Amino acid sequence: MQKAVRAACCSHVEGMNEHFLPTEDEAAFEAYLDTLAAALHHRSRKQPLRDYCTGLLLPEGRKSMEPMAARLAPARTRTMHKTLLNFVSEGAWSDEAVLAAMRSQVLPAMQAHGPLRFWIVDESGMPKKGKHSVGVARQYCGEVGKVDNCQVLVSLSVANEAACLPLAAQLYLPEAWAVDEERRSKVPRRRLPEQTSTRPGADPRRARRGGAARRRPGR
Repeated sequence: MQKAVRAACCSHVEGMNEHFLPTEDEAAFEAYLDTLAAALHHRSRKQPLRDYCTGLLLPEGRKSMEPMAARLAPARTRTMHKTLLNFVSEGAWSDEAVLAAMRSQVLPAMQAHGPLRFWIVDESGMPKKGKHSVGVARQYCGEVGKVDNCQVLVSLSVANEAACLPLAAQLYLPEAWAVDEERRSKVPRRRLPEQTSTRPGADPRRARRGGAARRRPGR
């Protein structure tokens, strides 16, 4: 399936789609992207979504915007770079709707290989150099294994023996941000986590520091 996904991605790289005949798996991947695009509720977002997902899934190469744009559209890298940046920075769609569309496609495929067995609460640290990104602060960053300037994303996933699927994710807002209303007021509301209150000891990442919380569904 991984090879099929990569082949389907390559079919969307400019100059590589001539005489392309999709296999059954590749057609299924196309249908999956169509389902996600429908959840964005705007036709103009369909192609940028396809380009962005293609760039992320292409084999090799860095996954930041400029290298992705260069590989997706070698003859018009600057235009593609701007398109990808606008698509990600605007983000004017419902995360919940996109996640629901993803679940409708992926969960049945997972469960065909066995029942869901685990809930997984985890975190992802994203190192940052500046101080303006929402939630950035000096805090523990798993990627570098120490306290550093970073953002932290807390996620909830389900898993069985075949696969793992993220169900929800939210940016962790440290106390320095949660109690600073003026700082938050400078950020578009849609970029802020819904929960902005905090209390001592309320760090939801504590479970991760003792090892990812893994529990069987229903317990």
